[in-house]
Amino acid sequence: MAVVTILNEDKTLTDTHEIASALASHGIDYERWTPAHHIADNAPSEEILNAYAREIEALKQRGGYVTADVIDVNPSTPGLEEMLAKFNREHWHEEDEVRFIIAGHGLFHIHSASGAVLAIEVEAGDLIRVPRGTQHWFNLCSDRRIRAIRLFQDSAGWTPHYTESRVDENFMPLCFGSAHLSMAS
Repeated sequence: MAVVTILNEDKTLTDTHEIASALASHGIDYERWTPAHHIADNAPSEEILNAYAREIEALKQRGGYVTADVIDVNPSTPGLEEMLAKFNREHWHEEDEVRFIIAGHGLFHIHSASGAVLAIEVEAGDLIRVPRGTQHWFNLCSDRRIRAIRLFQDSAGWTPHYTESRVDENFMPLCFGSAHLSMAS
C-alpha cells in the first residue's frame, strides 16, 4: 500500500481511505487494487496486458485513454540512469499520467497548486492518476525496480515539460515507507 507524506505539514498517511481523500484534495486519484491475476515476475508485457484487459478497458472508458503498455525497469535495464534523469526533475505533461503498479516501488513527488509537496511511495497494487498539468517528478526506490501498466490519452504517449524550478533538488529521493527527508532547512 502507498505511503503518503505531506512534506510541508510533516504528516504521513498509511490508511487507504485517508490517502485517497488527501490526494483527491490535491487533484490526484488513488486506488488500491488487490492484484487479481497471478503473473510471473518475468511474464512478458503482452501476458500482463491480457491478464488485466478487463481492468484496462474500464480505465480507458473512465478516463478517455486510448492505449496501454507496460514499463519494466530494473537495475540491469540498459541506460537506466539516463532514463531516470528524464523523470527525476520537476515536470508536467499535457495528458494524465496513469500507473498501476505490478511490482517494485517508486516515489512520486507532487508539487501541488497550493505549494504543498507530497511524496507518494507506490508499490504493487497501487493505482495512481496524476492529472495533466500537475507538476511532479519520479524516482525509483532502493530496489531500483518498477513494473507498471501505463495508460495514455494519445497513442504517441506523453512528453515531459520541465519547469526548471529546481524545487526537486530540495528533496531526497528516499523510500522508507513513512520516512521522507527534506533537504530544505
